[in-house]
Amino acid sequence: MGLILAAGASLSSVLGDQWKEYFYCSEMPNDVLVRKGAHHTGKSGLLNRGGSENVITNGSTIVVNEGQCMIIVDQGAIVDICAEPGAYTYDTSTEPSIFSGSLGQGIKDSFKQFAARVAHGGVTAHDQRVYYFNTKNIIGNKYGTASPVPFRVVDRNIGLDLDISIRCFGEYAYKMTDPILFYKNICGNVDRDYTRDKIDEQLRSELLTALQPAFTRISDQGIRYSSLPGHTRELSEALNNELSSTWGKVYGIEIVTCGVSSVKASEEDEQAIKNLQLGLAAGGNAAIAAGMTVQANAQAMKDAAKNAGGAMMGFAGMGMAQQAGGVNVGQLMQQAAAQQQAAAQQAAPQMQPAGAAAGWTCPSCGQTGNTGKFCGNCGTAKPAEPEEWTCPECGQTGNKGKFCPGCGAPKPAADSGPWTCPECGQTGNTGKFCAGCGKPRQ
Repeated sequence: MGLILAAGASLSSVLGDQWKEYFYCSEMPNDVLVRKGAHHTGKSGLLNRGGSENVITNGSTIVVNEGQCMIIVDQGAIVDICAEPGAYTYDTSTEPSIFSGSLGQGIKDSFKQFAARVAHGGVTAHDQRVYYFNTKNIIGNKYGTASPVPFRVVDRNIGLDLDISIRCFGEYAYKMTDPILFYKNICGNVDRDYTRDKIDEQLRSELLTALQPAFTRISDQGIRYSSLPGHTRELSEALNNELSSTWGKVYGIEIVTCGVSSVKASEEDEQAIKNLQLGLAAGGNAAIAAGMTVQANAQAMKDAAKNAGGAMMGFAGMGMAQQAGGVNVGQLMQQAAAQQQAAAQQAAPQMQPAGAAAGWTCPSCGQTGNTGKFCGNCGTAKPAEPEEWTCPECGQTGNKGKFCPGCGAPKPAADSGPWTCPECGQTGNTGKFCAGCGKPRQ
């Protein structure tokens, strides 16, 4: 031992490479996708502390834990791979062994295509590395549509086929299924850790691009957009079908689950669907059609009763249109006249003479005709006048409502500066929706 220690620093590294190493990756956090393995040489003071970092001594032990896949890279080429938990001995005299574990046949095919043991008699000349890949589910990846995406609404029961726009938000989880592809096309030779934040934006962008064709597959199955939270398995399968050419065959990853926290169509689209469903259903059902006719008649009577000059003409026209259905027009006109008279009697006490004094109405007690700064009945202060604002679109001044009377533009928000998303932490947002996850501004 004395001769080895006295040989000097130049000899210590060479001799250090002859000691067997112990490679072990104790943990793989959820944000780490790839971690370079480091050999453990024991406590300070032991002899094996001068070996080269990128040299694996023949006979060294390499440990693989659950949720990990280990590959050995020799001179830049993958020479061995293992995804089954356990302790293994590195032996350069044997052929490469593939323990694919739960990763299956795909990783074996990739190994045959890309791997090649380097020459030098199976022993490296310069560089050998051990890499550990995280094969657990990578959860908590938020997504959201910053702008509405098309969704086809199909209801074969009534022959409905309509394109609408929806917003969708949620989270998805993906898993590394082929570490060889991920090493070859994404991370390569990394010095320490390759973390998920380096590819998050790219994956989110590609996922949102695949949402539209995935929604088409979902709608073809007769699944309505409002039912998406209950069909996450079908959505995951549809996304994997769309992303298989890139994520599966290039990145070596696939979507495991895709959760939907909320999905919303515009009020106009929702109302249009309801109207079409009701109308189409009524067209094929006489009972529903009759019920809709009665409902429309009642609404028409109420509307006509409010118009003193056009009530009789309105009911006359309605009666002509309903003769084929056996409606008693005379009875309808009598009912209309009675409703018109009752409405006139109800409105008469509320009418004020033309010379009535102007004033303001107290919001507390209802006292009308107040002219001072306080209510003459209960002393409540007069409500403040709405603040005037200038339209940024057409320059109209003196506006007091929520919309400009000149061009119809909405009143600018009080705080229109950049804002930070409370969901994903994205900063510098300027629109109504977060640029990172698509959540609406709160």
